[in-house]
Amino acid sequence: MRTRTVLVVLAAALASGSLSAASASAQAAAPTVWLCKPGLASNPCSSSAKTTLIKPNGSKVTEPLKAQAKQPIDCFYVYPTVSQQMTPNANLEITTAETGVAIAQASRFASKCRVYAPMYRQLTLAALFGRASGTPDREIGYADVKAAWNEYLSKYNKGRGVVLIGHSQGTGVLARLAAAEIDPKPVVRRKLISALLIGGGVTVRRGKDVGGSFKKIAACRKSSQTGCVIAYNTFAQQPPAVTNFGRTTKAGEEVLCVNPAALKRGRTGKAKVLIPTSQLAFGGTPLAPNPWVAMNDLYTTKCMSSGGASWMQANDIGRASDKRVRFGAPLGQSWGLHIVDVNIVLGNLLDLVDDQSAAWRRL
Repeated sequence: MRTRTVLVVLAAALASGSLSAASASAQAAAPTVWLCKPGLASNPCSSSAKTTLIKPNGSKVTEPLKAQAKQPIDCFYVYPTVSQQMTPNANLEITTAETGVAIAQASRFASKCRVYAPMYRQLTLAALFGRASGTPDREIGYADVKAAWNEYLSKYNKGRGVVLIGHSQGTGVLARLAAAEIDPKPVVRRKLISALLIGGGVTVRRGKDVGGSFKKIAACRKSSQTGCVIAYNTFAQQPPAVTNFGRTTKAGEEVLCVNPAALKRGRTGKAKVLIPTSQLAFGGTPLAPNPWVAMNDLYTTKCMSSGGASWMQANDIGRASDKRVRFGAPLGQSWGLHIVDVNIVLGNLLDLVDDQSAAWRRL
C-alpha cells in the first residue's frame, strides 16, 4: 500500500468564511469571461475522458469510452480557490490553474450536460494564506458569478434543467447565489435539477433537511430526487475542534452531509474514485497511460455526526496487499481530504446526475 500526498492544482481551495470579511465592493461585475462554454475554441471542460482502471493488484485496464450522446441538460460550475496571483483578488485572465481545476472537477460532467463555467475575481491563494497586500474584496467575485448566471439564463438556458457544481470558495459563491436567485424564485427553482455544493459550509436546521442556507431547497435523500442539494466535507477521521470544514457556529444549525455514494444503497456506499493521472505522478512518472485514473473498491464513504461536527468519512477498505495509492491530508487534519472532495466520489456524482437528469425530464 502506498500513501502519498496528492499534489492537486486545487490544493488550497478556500472554505467560505475562512478569510476575514471585507467591505462591500462598489465595483460592478465585469463582462463575463467564460472558462467553459459550448463552442469555445479552447474549452478545458471538453478534454479527453479516456480512463485507466487500476485494480487492487496494480494491473491496469483501459476502460471503453461510451459514445457521448447529446447532453439534455446544463451544468453551471464555479471553481475553488486556485489563483496564484499575489493580489487579494484575481483578475479574469485564464491560466493553467483555472483550466487544470476545470479539467479535474468539471470536465467529466460534459458527458452528462453542457458545462458553463465563468471566470470570477475570486479571493486568491495569497489572500487565503495572508501573503497578499491589500484587503480582499468578497463582493466582486460574487458579482461576476451572478452576472454570468443571469447571462446564462437569458441567452443559453432556453428552458433546460441545470445542475449547479461548486467546490470550496466556488461552493460559497454558488450557495449565496442559490439562496438569493433560485431558492425564493419558483420559476427558476423549477429549472434546478440539483446543486452539488461540495467542500463548503452549507447548513440545515439541526435534524432537518431544510432551513439554514436555504428555505426551499432541501437535502437530497434519494437518487431520483430533484431540486435538492448534495453537500459534504470529506475527512478520514472526525474533524478536529478547530477546522475549516464540518462545523458551524450558527445556533440551531449543522453542516449538511449528503453522501452521494449512498443515495442508492443506504447510509454507506462504495466510492468511485476518478482523478486526473497527472495528479498521481510519482517522481514525474505517470501511473497510467491515459488522462484519467479510476479506482473502485478502495474507499467507502459515510456521513458521520459527532462532537458538534458533521462530515463524510472516507474509510480505506483496501487490503494490505492493495498496491493502489491512498489520499493524504497535505494541508493538515483541519483540512481533512478537502483536496479530493470531488474526485474521491466523482464516479458516484456522475451516476447521480444521470438519475436526477432522467427524473427531472420526466416531470
